[in-house]
Amino acid sequence: QVQLVESWGGLVKPGGSLRLSCAASGRTLSNYGMGWFRQAPGKERDFVADVSWSGGSTYYADSVKGRFTISRDNANNTLSLQMNSLRPEDTAVYYCAAKAWGTAQAMDVMSMNHWGTGTLVTVSS
Repeated sequence: QVQLVESWGGLVKPGGSLRLSCAASGRTLSNYGMGWFRQAPGKERDFVADVSWSGGSTYYADSVKGRFTISRDNANNTLSLQMNSLRPEDTAVYYCAAKAWGTAQAMDVMSMNHWGTGTLVTVSS
């Protein structure tokens, strides 16, 4: 079983940056594709970005492309999301998730095997 815990959400002004982290325990992440998803108030959970189990490929939602960067550190069993040029519409609870042998551009809400509990990101002046 994989346990995932997100951290470093918070309040940031428009145009600012945050770097989210997801720490895993219980099993190595090296066999899992990893993704970030987000859920704004009153909306469905949406895909943000993913990285293949090998770390060789990444994929982003159009709404964050060029502003967010996903990365993984298998040695430390962590996943990160660097978020730059934040906008009010990026406000949401952000979740990391894992999919066994997941490949980039092939992960969605229904296909993930394990989820974290989320961290809130609020973009507001």
